Amino acid sequence: MSSMSQFSAEDEAELQALLRRLLSSVQERISGAPSVECAEEILLHLEETDKNFHNYEFVKYLRQYVESSLGAVIDEETESCARGDGYAIGSGQDTLVHAVTRRTRESGQYKAMMQTLKNTMMVVVESLINKFEEDQLKKEEMQRRSQHEQSSSHYTDNCSDSDSSFNQSYAFIKHEQLQVIAEKLDPSRPKEVRWEALQSLCCAPPSDVLSCESWSSLRRNLSAALADPDPNLSDKVLRFFAKTFSSSPLNVTREIYTSLAKGVESDFLFQKWTFPVGSAGIDVNTQEMTRLLKQMRLLNDFQKEVTSFWIRHPEKYMEEIIESTLSLLSAHSEHSLGSLGPQKALEPVHLIAMLDIKATWFKKWMHGYYSRTVVLRLLEMKYKSLIAAALLQCIYYCESCDRAQDDVSDVRRVMEHQQIGGAPRTLYTIKELEYMYFVHSLCLLGRLLMYTNGRKLFPIRVKKRKDPVTLTDLIGILIRTLYQHPKPAHSDVTHSDSLSPTSLVMEVLRTLCDRTECAVECLYQTSVFETLLCPIVALLKGKQAKLKSPETTLTYIADILARIATTERGLSLFLYDRNLVSVEGESISAAHLIVQFTQKLLAKELVVLTECDTSPSVSGAFIFVCRQMYNTCEGLQELRPYGLHECIAGAWRKTSLLSERVPTPVPGATPGLLSQELQNILVWEEALLDNLLNFAATPKGLLLLQQTGAINECVTYMFTRFTKKLQVSRCEKFGYGVMVTQVAATAPGVVALHSSGFVQAIVVELWSALECGREDVRVVHPKSTPMDPIDRSCQKSFLALVNLLSSSHAVWELLGHQKLPNKAEYPLREMPTSITDLMDRLIIINSDAKIHSLFNYEQSHTFGLRLLSVTCCNLDSLLLLESQYKISEILLQSQRDNIADPATGEGCFIIDGLSVERNHVLVRVSTVGGPSERWLPPRGLQKGTDPYPWPMFSSYPLPKRYILDTPRTRGKQDTEISAFLSGAARDLEKDGDWMNSCRRRYCKAITTKSNIIPGSVLADLLEKAVSHLVASPTDCFFPPVEYKAADGGVGGRSLSPVEQLGAQMSVRYGKYLQLLKEDSEQDLCLLMKHCKEFLSQQQSKITSELCSLRGVFPGHDWFASTVFLLMSGDGERALAFLLRFARLLASAFLWPTRLHRSALLPTEIAQSGIHPMYSCTAHYVEMLLKAEVPLVSSAFRMSGFTPSQICLQWLGQCFWNYLDWPEICHYVATCVVMGPDYQVYTCIALLKHLQPDVLQHTQTQDLQVFLKEEPVQGFRVSNYLEYMEELEQRYRAVVLTDMRKITLEIT
Repeated sequence: MSSMSQFSAEDEAELQALLRRLLSSVQERISGAPSVECAEEILLHLEETDKNFHNYEFVKYLRQYVESSLGAVIDEETESCARGDGYAIGSGQDTLVHAVTRRTRESGQYKAMMQTLKNTMMVVVESLINKFEEDQLKKEEMQRRSQHEQSSSHYTDNCSDSDSSFNQSYAFIKHEQLQVIAEKLDPSRPKEVRWEALQSLCCAPPSDVLSCESWSSLRRNLSAALADPDPNLSDKVLRFFAKTFSSSPLNVTREIYTSLAKGVESDFLFQKWTFPVGSAGIDVNTQEMTRLLKQMRLLNDFQKEVTSFWIRHPEKYMEEIIESTLSLLSAHSEHSLGSLGPQKALEPVHLIAMLDIKATWFKKWMHGYYSRTVVLRLLEMKYKSLIAAALLQCIYYCESCDRAQDDVSDVRRVMEHQQIGGAPRTLYTIKELEYMYFVHSLCLLGRLLMYTNGRKLFPIRVKKRKDPVTLTDLIGILIRTLYQHPKPAHSDVTHSDSLSPTSLVMEVLRTLCDRTECAVECLYQTSVFETLLCPIVALLKGKQAKLKSPETTLTYIADILARIATTERGLSLFLYDRNLVSVEGESISAAHLIVQFTQKLLAKELVVLTECDTSPSVSGAFIFVCRQMYNTCEGLQELRPYGLHECIAGAWRKTSLLSERVPTPVPGATPGLLSQELQNILVWEEALLDNLLNFAATPKGLLLLQQTGAINECVTYMFTRFTKKLQVSRCEKFGYGVMVTQVAATAPGVVALHSSGFVQAIVVELWSALECGREDVRVVHPKSTPMDPIDRSCQKSFLALVNLLSSSHAVWELLGHQKLPNKAEYPLREMPTSITDLMDRLIIINSDAKIHSLFNYEQSHTFGLRLLSVTCCNLDSLLLLESQYKISEILLQSQRDNIADPATGEGCFIIDGLSVERNHVLVRVSTVGGPSERWLPPRGLQKGTDPYPWPMFSSYPLPKRYILDTPRTRGKQDTEISAFLSGAARDLEKDGDWMNSCRRRYCKAITTKSNIIPGSVLADLLEKAVSHLVASPTDCFFPPVEYKAADGGVGGRSLSPVEQLGAQMSVRYGKYLQLLKEDSEQDLCLLMKHCKEFLSQQQSKITSELCSLRGVFPGHDWFASTVFLLMSGDGERALAFLLRFARLLASAFLWPTRLHRSALLPTEIAQSGIHPMYSCTAHYVEMLLKAEVPLVSSAFRMSGFTPSQICLQWLGQCFWNYLDWPEICHYVATCVVMGPDYQVYTCIALLKHLQPDVLQHTQTQDLQVFLKEEPVQGFRVSNYLEYMEELEQRYRAVVLTDMRKITLEIT
């Protein structure tokens, strides 16, 4: 390059060449511009719209010229500005750039450069303009020479939408010239004249051509040229049409499109191309076929592109395009290729199937509501024959699969691996055309079925079928096509080629499964189920199923069945629709057929199947179907009798032994075979563990999993997937959070979680977020100070710990008999790895060493106090922490240290986040009561002069501000129940109808007037009811146990620290309720000793690693305390009641300690550590909640929490702290009088009552915290008793029956 002020002749020549290249590169953009002004606008904004702008050589040349001209000036100005004040590289960078730019543009060098560049470019542009006509003439001459040359390349190489369509010179044309061109295009003119006219027409802007006055005659002549046998003329017209499509608005292009479509349709109507049955097929290189394919290709390309812009134009334009297309494709539909006879017709739809085999154009048209409405309306009104033809083609293919299996297989393989347009192929047989038409028809029908109005087109009458084809008929045809499809050539059964019938049918069926409305109308029909399960029924009967490839087809059947089973409606049909016929000839549901087939697959008892056909892939696919059922409460209820958990566990144990027996590779052996065999075994072993693990999705399923002995391995497998953040399965929408919570509710589950490393992982993750922070954050960007007590980065870990420690079983196993480290020094790099470490470092901070070991003391300790608050909501957990760690004393000491003058203990409390949080926890752990019986101070501050008006304290007793007024107690009133209990009872006893009368009077009394029955009356009622129930052999459940221990005999038995604290807490509550006297604690302790002695006589000796099974019940007996308060502190009366009550089934569920290590339970259940309250009551709570209050059920699942967790806590402590005392009494009375299944109905009523709050706190992502910390406001048993009676009518047959099975061996 020369100096900045001069350009040499060589520079000008180079610049001219570069500019020419630039214009050639953007020619397509500017050639479609409607005017010169638009073309200029395109060039001005080229940098914004062209991603290759900076790669053009002309741009690079200019950039280099500017740098050489102004580089020194820019450097000098930059240094000058940088030395001045106010210019910094950081935030002042924009100021520096603007300043340098302004000074550079004001410099003399810049002005000189611009002047030189402007002069030079004027010379270059003028030279280009002078050569324009010369270049034009040369091009025309070259085109004349090649006028009669035939193109030897394949039709797609010169297709109408190829690059050559737009490589024409750009010029503007006058209307007079267009009129002359129109006259020259008259069919009577010589071909040379017409060709030259077309050449001139292609050089003109389409907008000018289509707006001229002679357009109508020009259009007629173009249509005639398009149908001309001379390919040069028709190709020129197609190029002009393609150019019009790419640069004109829809109101113009729709005329071109409709005329082109009508022209092609006329060709088919007049020519009526047919082929004899024995003919070779279609040669695409023939002149006529090449012309047709080019025209169809242009139409198809426009069909696929027009959807992106036709919504911006009137609907009538779109309707014309759609109608002309459907009219074209419906031509000759009565002469299908699938028809029998000596002649077979070629239709337009066959050509479009060759070009767009998967009907992409139709998929795009049906995607938007704007166009879909028009398409479906026209199909219904005028062009239903197009759908009928597609249906007929699918029917023909399905029928032909059996007759000519080998031919179909060959055609499929050819079409799968040879796409249309490949140069080597020019001949397509009729069978290949049939297959392409079938694929196109299947894709079109599959898209129709996705939409409501598309399905309304059915039933459709087709030729040679007496009855119209319904939706279910079509699905049956597709399924039979799946069955008859030949075995794929690939050894891998998961291989799926996009053009194979199997892949296409499965794509349609999967789409229908994923759409609820589609599935209901198309799949959830008895006839469809029968077709799907027909091979399974045949195989169970020992017959050969009509399957060409049993292994592959059975896997696909299982895939569809699994997708159906994941939906509520599909699962319900599987479980309860008994319209299928079993092997024994009985009516049976699909679920029972599937599980029977799965069991025989696992046992390899299907003699008609080969070893290959019963491979792990097939067995795994059907286990997965069963899994979609048994991971729900209702599904497990149906499948439980089959013992599928034992079948899967047995298969896993065999596979595990096989993996251990695989020999170690030795020198000379073939490593590939051994490693592949071992890999297959390990994959199958993991699949079986995964399926076993999913039993843990429900409470009863978790018990079944524990009984298999594989719970530790399953939880370890879950942990490996959980750490990798893997999905539970392809059908699950949520992760492992719910399953982890479910497992953590039981003692064996939490032990398995601990041994797998899950607990340690949660603790380490929390510590990393709370104390360490991210290592990649620079010091210059410090972590923001959290505004919430629990930072957002720690919220997930907090909820995970809440879920883990929600059950008292988890607290017993993780913290029971564990001492705190209480080290003298804690290294800063030492991370806690257990719940005990977390308790020591974050909660019980009783030394300066612990404070100094925390980087974020206030935030971390606040986190610990919040976790402590939620954990202590479980009264058994609270008692364990208090007895082991004296948390109240430590918190009170911390409050004393927070006084202004801690040495003297005088002065005001320092109010900060920690002191407020500690005050809240202290009040919570020191008081007992329902929503109207105790008051907890808030955790926040108020605005104003007194931000925290609630009293703080550093020693007991509690300030009176937190103790509410004693609720009014009612004496024994002469109510209807009192009269019934005292007088009328003797007469009714003779009739044997005392309990029925008692239930009626109880319901009437509780639902009228005050809605509250006095406690003394309830005590009498309970005594009478239990006495009558025990006297009835049908109501007596447990065998009698003689108990004669005197007070002196049990006086030497000691109570555990937990029991002593529980007794003290119960007495404080009773005194507050004015039910107990000052010396009642001794009576309660004596009652508890009697209960321990009585229950110990019925306990079996168990050796277990579980802390909760090593001795007596580790918690407090809250039911015994409740009865003691109900009897107003009369220990003898309470003991007599409990001894009688222990014989009733209700005692197994209302009195948790009743069945602790009980010899009345089967040994394996007693050793499991899983109480029937969890495996039975909580199981049915989840089952009924899903049916009765589905929104609440879904909210729990979304929150990663389970209804069984909160219900276990409510029931375990007899609703203490959650309901007021009268409602607790009503709960006990209702379950005793009405039946133990009312325990389930009470929980459902409570959750129904809480539905608005549950939904709200699901949104705020603190559902589990809300449910555990907050009492249930406004709940009255009386308000929901009628609802509970309705639940009894619907579910008692199932719930109560299962409750009575707790003493039976588990199945």
